Amino acid sequence: MNLSFTEEQTLLRNSVARYLADNYGFQARRKFVRSPEGRDPAHWRAFAELGLLAAAIPEEHGGYGGGAIESMIVMEEFGRALVIEPYVSSAIVAGGLIVRNAATALQEEWLPRIMAGEAIVATAFAEPDGRDDPAKVSTTARKQGAGYVLDGRKTAVAGAPWADAILVSARGPRDGVSLFLVDGNASGVTAGDYPTVDGGRASDISFERAEVPGGRLIGETGAALPLILRAWDEAIAAHCAEAVGAMSALLDQTVAYAKTRRQFGQPIGKFQALQHRMADMFVALEEARSMTLLAALKLGTPESARTAAAAKVAVGKAARFVGQQAIQIHGGMGMTDELAAAHYFKRLTMFGALFGSADRHLARFAAL
Repeated sequence: MNLSFTEEQTLLRNSVARYLADNYGFQARRKFVRSPEGRDPAHWRAFAELGLLAAAIPEEHGGYGGGAIESMIVMEEFGRALVIEPYVSSAIVAGGLIVRNAATALQEEWLPRIMAGEAIVATAFAEPDGRDDPAKVSTTARKQGAGYVLDGRKTAVAGAPWADAILVSARGPRDGVSLFLVDGNASGVTAGDYPTVDGGRASDISFERAEVPGGRLIGETGAALPLILRAWDEAIAAHCAEAVGAMSALLDQTVAYAKTRRQFGQPIGKFQALQHRMADMFVALEEARSMTLLAALKLGTPESARTAAAAKVAVGKAARFVGQQAIQIHGGMGMTDELAAAHYFKRLTMFGALFGSADRHLARFAAL
């Protein structure tokens, strides 16, 4: 099997890497992460101009017709730079769900806005009593006239403080799960915003008789769970690529530090014990890279769910190992806010909780 990237995919990687190297440096990121908004909207507009927000949208909808491999390439470079913008939720998950399942009017209204960087869509699938399982839905939806009324709570909605709309799963009177596109400022929608440990922003959202027009239904009534599970696997594959990028950058920084930090009259990188640690970090990174590529290649096939679960477990294990070893080699300064290693460690730690824990996906893998 030829696993080489095409010329177009290589150009995509180079353009993303060049923009981030020139404009998304660590010190600049630290500054806007601490700002009241928590981000610099100029970067989102630049992603749109580079075509990144349209990369995974089919050409018939005005996108560039890329697929899982293109998303993997973008997310790996985002992981290297610790990009905090909600690319996965808006461009990959929401964009994909709208392309595949929304009515034409909804597609024409939202896809151009998403691709142009004029709108951000967050995804609210997790609930307080089921954060690891999108099938555990207690939020309710009942018919009211031509629309619906939602009641319930969603938790840890990444990027929601910046979102113009939210994709919300809710259970109807016939026990099926439906999916709705809800305006962020709709009546009955209350959000509690907070910063996350890795520098991002999230919200816990309550719906109290929140009215949703009938045209905002994604897919058929009560039949959205398979759509959500497919999008869940796409998000897992994308975040695995992000973790690979973060691990790669952290390993490079750790090796560079070991070459310059001196102890007992020589660089600590000359000590065999630390050389073995860094070699093990490299092996873990390459194993994670292979599992991420496999997960991306299997998306949309019958093996998609099982492979995504396996990738989440394997990459999560590697992320934990690489992060911990990097902090050990850096010593106490590795946990200081001024050093990039601490921020990579936090992001890799956060990865372990995204879209289900390792235990949850290990059980899912066994069940499948």
